[in-house]
Amino acid sequence: MQADDVNGVDIELRDLRLALVTSQHRSLRQAAEALNIRQSTLSRRLHEIERQLGVVLFERTNGGTRLTTVGLEFVASAKRILDDVDTELRRLRSRSRGELGLLTIGVHASPSAGNMHTTLVEYHRRFPDVDVRTVDGSHERLLCHLAGNAVDVAIMTGQATAWDGRVLPLWSERVIVAFPEHHALGQNSRIRWADLANEKFLVPQQGPGPELEGLLAAKLRHAVGSQHIVHQDASLDRLLSLVSANYGTLLMFEGATGGRYEGVVYREVWDDDGPTQVKFMACWRDANSNPALGSFLAMLREHYPDFSLEPPVT
Repeated sequence: MQADDVNGVDIELRDLRLALVTSQHRSLRQAAEALNIRQSTLSRRLHEIERQLGVVLFERTNGGTRLTTVGLEFVASAKRILDDVDTELRRLRSRSRGELGLLTIGVHASPSAGNMHTTLVEYHRRFPDVDVRTVDGSHERLLCHLAGNAVDVAIMTGQATAWDGRVLPLWSERVIVAFPEHHALGQNSRIRWADLANEKFLVPQQGPGPELEGLLAAKLRHAVGSQHIVHQDASLDRLLSLVSANYGTLLMFEGATGGRYEGVVYREVWDDDGPTQVKFMACWRDANSNPALGSFLAMLREHYPDFSLEPPVT
C-alpha cells in the first residue's frame, strides 16, 4: 500500500512510519532499536526517501539527527496519513467482526417488552456502534423483504409461510387480550377462549393482526357466539386508545404489553392446559454476508442453540 506513486515518487506507508519514528528519537541508533531494524538499513531507506522527494528531511550531525523545516512539514503530513489509515483499518476490522454497520430487523410484533425487547437491549449493549433499523410487517411482507435483501433477519411467529432459508427457533410468548378497564371480563384473573365468544375485536390489518384473527377463528370455531371483527389500519398505541375508549377488545402478543395505557387492562388467554403460547423464530438468508447479522445471530444462539448446525451423529 503506497502513500504516493506519481512522477517517479514511490513512498510506502512503512517509509512514513520510519520517518515518523526517527523524528521521535535523538539518533538513528535509538530509532533503529525502536523499529527493530539495523541502523544501516534505516539510514539507507531515509536517504532513498530524501532522494525521491528531492529534499533533505533530517540534519545528521555527531550530536544526532533533527528535522529540517521541510522535514517538519513532511512528518506532520505523514502522521495525518498514518492516523487516517489506522482509523480506517480499525473501522474495517470492526465492521468485519460485526461491531460496526447497519442491521435491518423485520419485526412481526411490537418489541416493547419481553424477549424481543431484551434481545435488542442486549445487542445494543454489546455492539453500540451497530445501527439497528426495524421494519414492521406481516409474515408475507417480511418474507418478501428477506428475499429481496430489504431486511437482514425477520423475527416472526412459527406459523410463517414456508421459508426455504435459514430458521432459528426462539422463544414463546403468551397471547394477551386487552380489555377496557371496566369490562366485566377484565375483572377475571384468567380468560378462557370461550369467554371471548361474544366480544367485538379490533384487529390490525398489518403485523400480527391476520395471524391473531386466524387464531381467534380456530379457537372459537365451536363456540356459540357472535364475535364481531373490526379491522383497523392503525398502530398499536392507537388501537389501545380505542380499547380504553370502549370500542372493543384487542388480541396481542406478550411482547407488546410494555406500554401501559390508562383505561386498559391486560389478561392472558388460557387453553385447557395453560396459557395459550405462540412460538417465535428468526428467519434469514444463508447468503446474507452482512457481518452485523453474524454478530446478531451469534448472540441469539447463545440463548437459543442452533441444533441445525450440529454435525450428524455417526
